[in-house]
Amino acid sequence: MSKNLADLQAGMDFELPVLIKQVDVRIARNQKQFLAIIFADATAELPGKFWDATAQDVLNFTAGKVVDLTGKCELYKGSLQIKIVAMKIAAAETYSWGQLIKHAPLQKQQLQDQINELLFQITQPEWNRIVRFLLKQHQESFFEYPAAKSNHHDYAGGLAYHTLSIARLALDVCQHYAQINQSLLLAGVILHDLGKTSELSGVLNTQYTLAGNLLGHIVIIDGEIVTACKQLHLDANSEVVLLLRHMIIAHHGLYEYGSPKRPQLLEAEVLHSLDELDAAINMITKAQQKVAPGQFTDRIFGMDNRRFYVPNHKD
Repeated sequence: MSKNLADLQAGMDFELPVLIKQVDVRIARNQKQFLAIIFADATAELPGKFWDATAQDVLNFTAGKVVDLTGKCELYKGSLQIKIVAMKIAAAETYSWGQLIKHAPLQKQQLQDQINELLFQITQPEWNRIVRFLLKQHQESFFEYPAAKSNHHDYAGGLAYHTLSIARLALDVCQHYAQINQSLLLAGVILHDLGKTSELSGVLNTQYTLAGNLLGHIVIIDGEIVTACKQLHLDANSEVVLLLRHMIIAHHGLYEYGSPKRPQLLEAEVLHSLDELDAAINMITKAQQKVAPGQFTDRIFGMDNRRFYVPNHKD
């Protein structure tokens, strides 16, 4: 019997405790409602449809609930999905959250230690003080939250892991291009997504908060930099602080992607490029893991709805 979702293959029957990560109420052609569900555990995510859902089913089976799921794994258009046989709310003593929630490849303490090591490489005093001040304000959530609701690094610790991944890339780039201000780039890397601790609701059933919907993480963290400057008796409009603020507000690169400004510093352009690279690799890899060699992935929303091929050739 399979112990987790990642073990499932087409044709296998199973019974497992799983997390309802996402659920949408939809209407079928026969005008009856059904639930389109994304089931998850710490190893994988798989979709399934709960047909002829009653009003009580809609109330019971919501995102964030854990269910005992009996079903069969099937292959549909090259992707695995679940045919639901039975589903009921799981008793709390039958599962642990550790087996249901995917975590970053590094443990929390490892993430903290490696991020803290990076702080010593931010040698510009004002940037170092601001970064340390804001990290302390968001210490718990930064190392626990996902980096996104559903796209890239959408797992516990994903925010810190995504930040650390970009920082490693940044150090390599700085070794190759001596003209890059390493302190500015690292300070921007560490702060660029820190506002997501206010933009997102948390690890379980991640949603956008009111502040996230109305302001977004770019505006949120820029405001917090200004507040930090007041607490640290720094001038938020001095050139040195404006450089750091520009790193944050320009890191999405384009106006249509939410950047108030396009990059106008070398380091801001590098941060944008590394952020895009790390997110793209994560999204493509995640999608490719769901399909067999010789197949295309589903269209990836965060990659302009493109599909990506999984080669049979491994050499």
